[in-house]
Amino acid sequence: MTVSGKARPRGRFPHVRRAGDFLYVSGTSSRRPDNTFVGVEVDELGTTSLDIRAQTRAVIENIADLLATAGGSLSDVVNVTTYLVSMNDFGGYNEVYADFFDENGPARTTVAVHQLPHPHLLIEIACVAYLPRPRTEG
Repeated sequence: MTVSGKARPRGRFPHVRRAGDFLYVSGTSSRRPDNTFVGVEVDELGTTSLDIRAQTRAVIENIADLLATAGGSLSDVVNVTTYLVSMNDFGGYNEVYADFFDENGPARTTVAVHQLPHPHLLIEIACVAYLPRPRTEG
């Protein structure tokens, strides 16, 4: 399913896909519906400043919004895969991640990648949530 009010996927794939009792959230960034990005500032001379903390917070909040449309929340997330353009951003990412999850949270893998779909992106996160469907009596 694609979610209205969120940035449209840049390809032919859904924001979220249910498979049984699991929700799979496609790679999510800090991109807004108007195609601007949280955590990006460009000054009058064109100098770009990218903020891993702001981008990480926006990504996780976007994921929370996507899960909510399917009836879930961040507490349902069981696995996270994070893609960073630079492991130099690991500290800032980890700091913000800890505002949402702790050692009882989801399993996690973090990898560095050569690049993401836009040069202003420092991070993308995909995740899996466990959200059992309501049982029907019968």
